[in-house]
Order: sequence, then C-alpha cells, then structure tokens
Amino acid sequence: MSFALMMLGGMALDLLLGWPGWLYARIGHPVTWLGHAITALERRWNHGARPRRLALGALAVALIVALAVLPALAIQSALPDSLAGSLIGAALAWPLIAMRAMHAHVAAVATPLARGDLAAARAAVAMIVGRDPAQLDAAGIARAATESLAENTSDGIIAPLFWGAIAGLPGIAGYKAINTLDSMIGHRNERFEAFGKAAARLDDVVNWLPARLTGALFAIASGRHALRGLRVMWRDAPKHRSPNAGWPEGAMAAALNIRLSGPRVYGTRVAKEPWLNGSAPDPAAGDLTRALRLYRRSMALCALALAAMILLRCAA
Repeated sequence: MSFALMMLGGMALDLLLGWPGWLYARIGHPVTWLGHAITALERRWNHGARPRRLALGALAVALIVALAVLPALAIQSALPDSLAGSLIGAALAWPLIAMRAMHAHVAAVATPLARGDLAAARAAVAMIVGRDPAQLDAAGIARAATESLAENTSDGIIAPLFWGAIAGLPGIAGYKAINTLDSMIGHRNERFEAFGKAAARLDDVVNWLPARLTGALFAIASGRHALRGLRVMWRDAPKHRSPNAGWPEGAMAAALNIRLSGPRVYGTRVAKEPWLNGSAPDPAAGDLTRALRLYRRSMALCALALAAMILLRCAA
C-alpha cells in the first residue's frame, strides 16, 4: 500500500470534485464532525481556574486526536496491501484535502477586485480572513487574500499531504484534527488562551516542517525568482508573529515582488506587524491573480513530488 499514492489520488479527486454541496448537505464534512466534538468539550470543560483549563484543554486535544486517528488506523489496517487498498485510501483522504476550495475562495476575491468592485471583494475576503474588511482598500484586500492563500496552502493542503504521505490515513486525519483544534480554540484571548494552549503549541509543531516546505515550493514554482524567494523567506520569516506562517508568506511575497504582512486592523485593535519583503510595493488586484497562478504551479509541483515518491517505491 502506497501512502503517496493515497495522497495523489486524494488530490486528483479533490481537483475533479471538490467536496460537493449535495454531499455536504447530506452528511456534512469530516472537519465539521470534529468541530461539533470540539465545541461540546469546550463548552463543558472551559471554565474555572487557569491550571484546570490548561489540563482539560490538553485532555481535549488528546481525545479529539484519538477520535480522528484511531478509526483511521483501524480502517487502514483493514485495507488490502495493494493498489486497490491505496485507491480506497485515496477516496477516504479526499475530503481532507482543500486544494480546490482554497482556489475557489481566493478567486472569489480576485474576480470582483479585478473589475474594481470593492464591496463584493470585501464581502468575499471577509470569508477567509479575520481582519475588518471595511477598513481595507484595494491593496489591503489583495494583501489579505494573498496572505490567506499562502498560509492556508501550508496548513490546508501541504501539511495534510505531508503527514498523509508519511503515515497514511492516521497521519492526515490526525493532522486535520490538530489543525481544527487550533482554528477553534487556539486563540490568544481571555476565553481560549489557557484552554487552547496545548492545541496551539501542537499545531505549531506539526506545521513546522510543512510550512518551510510550502515556502520552498512557492520559491521553486516562481522559476527564475526562486533564489530571491528563498533568500527573502529565510531573512524575513522569523520576524512574523507566527513561527510558521511567515515562511510561505515570505516566499510568496518575494515570488510576486510585493510586500505582505505589515500593520492590519482587527475590530478596534491595530496589530503592528513587520513587513515581509518590505522594500517591494503593496499588491495590486492583478497580483492576486498572479498569486493564484503561482498556487496552481505549486500544486502541480506537489503532485509531481508525490508521483516521484511512488516511482521510487516501485523501483525499490
């Protein structure tokens, strides 16, 4: 059974089908199933003194990860060690790869932005970022969407594929559980800082290498700008508030010759973040379209890397 073939097959199914609306309406999505369980635990356990919240938050992480990994491990153990088993695994991995959805969400911003419809572009970008869209001009919209594309390529696509290629269905399921926990409870605010601490730290760990691989992938996909991308990524990524997000964002900023990160508004709070590739200009509407092209090339390179892993396994 080839884990790389599982992931490549999952990519192909996602590219062809996405996650169909009729299927979502009938059964939801594996991530929403995890979300319901996380919400239930958080409501029941996230109260009391800080030590209690820290302990129960860590226990919640362990339970949710087990809830994802153990069924995946049982299913994978029951699959035949053959091409058929790999293809069944691909179908099961498919809903955990968000390649097509990521492109669709960012394209929904790029299309109205390109025609100057800022109201529609703000409404679309509000679906993928947390900052106040009313405060964003055209450059701010392009910057927010480009940053979201870069960061979510890492934690929504490359990281699950990475862990899936290493450990198969338990790897991709476990990663998605950790990432969903972080997105729901891993926030630095009064409600979640203690309860979500374990989730946030574990997410940092499992995304450490995939984030850097994503940055390298963006740099390579930029072609003649590859060395610039690697150089800017290496120089600027450590400045980012996140230990991981700066790597794909820095590489994308360099590949497109734009600046990313920098100050942004969240409600009434202004976050004074440092710039990535700060000597370059702000992104324009056309740069978001270029970012999507870079994303598509990067996904093609990722598929080629998985195919190479399959060939190497066959040759061994």
